[in-house]
Amino acid sequence: MSDKADEKIDESRHGHPAVQVHTYDIDEAAQLAMSSKTPLDPAEANRVRKKIDRHILPLMCILYWVQFMDKTTLGSSAILGIREATHLNANHNWLGTVFYISYLIFEYPQNLALQRFRVGKWMSLNIFIWSIVLAAHAACTNFGGLFAVRFVLGMCEGSITAGFLIVTSMFYTHKEQSVRVGYWCACHPDFLIRVLMNGTAQIISGFLSFGVLHIHSGKFEPWQWLMVLTGAITFITALLYAFFFPDSPTTAWFLTPEERVIAIQRIRVNQSGTENKHFKVEQVWEAVLDPKTWLFALFSCLDNIPNSLTNQRSIIVSSFGFSTLQTTLLGIVDGSIEIITIFTGVKLVERFPNSRAIVGAVYFIPNIIGSILVNTLPFSNRIGLLFSYWTTGVGTTGFVLSLGWINAVTAGHTKRITTNAIMLCAYCTGNIIGPQIWQQQFKPRNRVPWIIISVCYLICPFILLAIRRLLKNENTRRDTESRDDSYDETYVEQKLDDGTTVEIKVDRAFLDLTDRQNREFRYVL
Repeated sequence: MSDKADEKIDESRHGHPAVQVHTYDIDEAAQLAMSSKTPLDPAEANRVRKKIDRHILPLMCILYWVQFMDKTTLGSSAILGIREATHLNANHNWLGTVFYISYLIFEYPQNLALQRFRVGKWMSLNIFIWSIVLAAHAACTNFGGLFAVRFVLGMCEGSITAGFLIVTSMFYTHKEQSVRVGYWCACHPDFLIRVLMNGTAQIISGFLSFGVLHIHSGKFEPWQWLMVLTGAITFITALLYAFFFPDSPTTAWFLTPEERVIAIQRIRVNQSGTENKHFKVEQVWEAVLDPKTWLFALFSCLDNIPNSLTNQRSIIVSSFGFSTLQTTLLGIVDGSIEIITIFTGVKLVERFPNSRAIVGAVYFIPNIIGSILVNTLPFSNRIGLLFSYWTTGVGTTGFVLSLGWINAVTAGHTKRITTNAIMLCAYCTGNIIGPQIWQQQFKPRNRVPWIIISVCYLICPFILLAIRRLLKNENTRRDTESRDDSYDETYVEQKLDDGTTVEIKVDRAFLDLTDRQNREFRYVL
């Protein structure tokens, strides 16, 4: 809200104090929301939601697939000749670590840029740079060159998940958000193929790796072809985002003016608006002092220490006794498991309200069992080890659900981008730690890394349940409070074309209030 010196109190309106606020205190969608007095028609709202799905979700799916595929290229290249060609030894792990160090350094600046600039345009710029850098991997001949390109790659990719979270909160209700985050990795049910893009990335990456093994072009090696091909795919994606990805519901090119109003009215129920370009320091401090911020961050960190399995996957599977060709093709199964588990997880959340923590916790059980079995089965039982390794992909559902959940329980645009940044910085921290647990002295059984992974998987479900308890208690507290009418009579001055100044009432849902300020806000569980 504005300073008290700027507030004007008028007791004449309906007998209640009226507060006049600056335009930067309100949400960017407030103008459209205030322009319509017609009640929202559920049928029209559903039609507009489906139209939003058709135009946004395919682009999100494509980019999330490309992002995940690009991150796995280093692991795939490990068995395609990159280690020999660039003289990598024990320092190979640092290439996975430096990506997330860069991601961590630039995560909050990326979030600030996403608030300051148009989301779609900023993301497309980052994707363009990322495509060039990815292709440049093919020109690297030593560790130093790879270190540099991986650093720039991490910087650019830091905008993707943060941008997706912002866009999801702009276009979808809290109930829809967790499901849509799952659909970043999936095609929407209205499409012919219901596949999760994280899993699909592993499948297609496996086929690409298998295909480039059969390219014989002199000095240009298979791993270099893989980098160039994935760079070209990413470049095409950058063009798609530059021309077709929307910045917000207020400017979405595929919506008519009337449909934009409906899109804004649809998310009024969130009590969190769409976006606000004004940076508010007080919301930053609220995010930092909010216990749920750090519980989500702890979960994100611990859940992503095992994410090092992504880059270690080829090395681990081949260590079980499988050939190079078998290892690349078996990656298809990894992807298929993610397809099934993430899709079923988000559908369960959609089917059973307030079940995010419970579903996420249950899906960690196979991870715990699988990681223990990898450490205890005889090393000669390569089939048993392989199946145990595969079960550790089930718990990915928990992290997918947490991304949508943290967005749904945080209001206030600056607070939301700060909370997202903290959670994604914790994500980076986990991914920085992860590659370092795979030390040479632990091979071939890697018992110490697998013990660490088992402990992380064991703690994560309890954190999800603790967050649920915290939010449920807060909802109960608010239900017993007397209604807060502080924001019932809030007005903003607006100049008409003829120069006349009028005051327009602003709904509290578009005042850019935080979830703590707005006592009408209820947390989804």
